Amino acid sequence: MRTLDRLIGPLVVATAAALLGALGMIFFYAPVEQTMGIVQKIFYSHVPAALTMYACFITTSVASALYLMRPSRTYDLVARSAAELGMIFCIYVLISGPLWAYKAWGKPWVWDPQLTATFVLFLLYGGYALLRALSPDTHSIRQIGALLSIIAVVDIPIIHYAVKKWGGLHPVVERSGGGGLAPDARLTFLVCLGAFFLLFLTLMALSVRARLTRQRVDALQLDLADATHGMS
Repeated sequence: MRTLDRLIGPLVVATAAALLGALGMIFFYAPVEQTMGIVQKIFYSHVPAALTMYACFITTSVASALYLMRPSRTYDLVARSAAELGMIFCIYVLISGPLWAYKAWGKPWVWDPQLTATFVLFLLYGGYALLRALSPDTHSIRQIGALLSIIAVVDIPIIHYAVKKWGGLHPVVERSGGGGLAPDARLTFLVCLGAFFLLFLTLMALSVRARLTRQRVDALQLDLADATHGMS
């Protein structure tokens, strides 16, 4: 808790500065794409959000594996917090993607391999989040959730390599034989990616801190109830 308290302040300041810098670079530094125009600038938040989503769900699976090997409420709290944040980023990806796709393809959604795999990931971790939210917080439920998150993370490499393996309409930034991002677009993308990762770390620290505080409050309430019962 003390470590989190010391980190949260600097993280909030760094995240706010990074997000403001990223917004400035998106609208005033990054070039306007000739074919799609300003709509292409969704790329600078859509792709970083997708990569941050990966980081969230990988964190969930790693923390879940650690919980299965050595049960600890801290590992479970980290897993739940990361999964919930991953769902937020995933929802943003599923909203921003169709906005971009409508301009690029003329339709907001196609059952492209990468899009379908992303939707499956949303369903898998959505199931994990619902399981944890609607079920009692018992060791067996935590174990079931941990197993589900470990199975679900297998979908991430499927998403990442779907275009290269099975084709589809979804664009690939780096292509063999050329392509990729122009230097100013690449710099903007990297700044946006750093800002999204900082946002994840900040929200993660706040979420874990809130859960640890709630856990302490519940323990104090139980102690108070036991003391009151003993006095009576």
